[in-house]
Amino acid sequence: MALALGVTVSACTIGEVESASDSSEQTATETTESFAPPVVSVGDGATKVSPVEPVTVEAEAGIRSAQMTNESGKVVKYEFNSDMTQWSTAEPLGYGRTYTLKGADRAGTSFERTFTTVAPAAQSSVYFALQDGAEVGVGQAIPIHFSYAPGDKEKAQEAIKVTTSNDTEGGFYWQSDNVAIWRPKDFWEPGTQVTVTADVYGVDLGGGVYGTDSSELSFTVGDEVLTTVDNATKTLTVTRNGEVVRSFPVSLGRPGRWETSNGTYVVGDKNESMVMDSTTYGLSLDAGGYKTPVKYATQLSYSGIYVHAAPWAAGALGSYNQSHGCVNASTEDAKWYQATVKRGDPVKVVNTDGDTLPSWDGLGYWNLSWEELNSDG
Repeated sequence: MALALGVTVSACTIGEVESASDSSEQTATETTESFAPPVVSVGDGATKVSPVEPVTVEAEAGIRSAQMTNESGKVVKYEFNSDMTQWSTAEPLGYGRTYTLKGADRAGTSFERTFTTVAPAAQSSVYFALQDGAEVGVGQAIPIHFSYAPGDKEKAQEAIKVTTSNDTEGGFYWQSDNVAIWRPKDFWEPGTQVTVTADVYGVDLGGGVYGTDSSELSFTVGDEVLTTVDNATKTLTVTRNGEVVRSFPVSLGRPGRWETSNGTYVVGDKNESMVMDSTTYGLSLDAGGYKTPVKYATQLSYSGIYVHAAPWAAGALGSYNQSHGCVNASTEDAKWYQATVKRGDPVKVVNTDGDTLPSWDGLGYWNLSWEELNSDG
């Protein structure tokens, strides 16, 4: 039976002001008609009750009073349907709490239930590695981070809904036990509007892990801005919606150990200045590492590949490779590049002697085929 909108209160003792004749007629009706007893959706003494499934009472005779409190005496919000024959909780319950529901119908039949909600072994919150309301590039996937690894990845995926303005096809794969990636089958169409909801509160994510709260994210896909870094010509070329915007000389990873990986990268963070520190990736200074301040660093991978200014490499740009894997550019070109691209813009590196950027490297998810993605998710 549908619930009436707007009838939400925090305590319940329903009464009416009646004329003497109305009261007499009602008394006669109550004593002569037979009504089925109230039906309560939760059993007395029940345990592990879901905190998000509404507790309901249905009474053929109509509900005279109903109130539910937790063990601290706090009254749970509730609502009625239009003819007062159904009562329902109107807010989620807490984890591991004890609740008592008491009431009676208009025929004088009382009811009382005491029960406890499920107590999770662990709780996991969900957050998105994207800014709500942002404009992103056509290559942007949706990283979903769980603070505590779900015991059942399929259950976790079922709690996440991705809604797009043009029914974009996509799927999940897991970069780690804590990070799920939703990626479209192909690059997004510019102008696509995307909303992601993670309704995980009260959801069993497997292994006794339950969601802490629910989260939502919305973003819009901007223009198609593509970057191609070609080792054969030692150039970086940027196109916008199919038109070449700019091309400039670069230097990539030096031969023998530091070849820049081929494959599709995605623009990540942008730093006007930062210190490139190889020790953060396990390479000590004694083993040939580096600790170098750089300007206009645009992230392409979690493993430390950036497009950045390298004024010390001016003689190598467009001629030979001399970096530790990054894409070196002039200060002017690196500054322009950082101002032109946005998070999620794809970057394709081709014709190097390096391997392919692995899909688990944070921003390398386009190097996973659609078939591989579906088999993983």
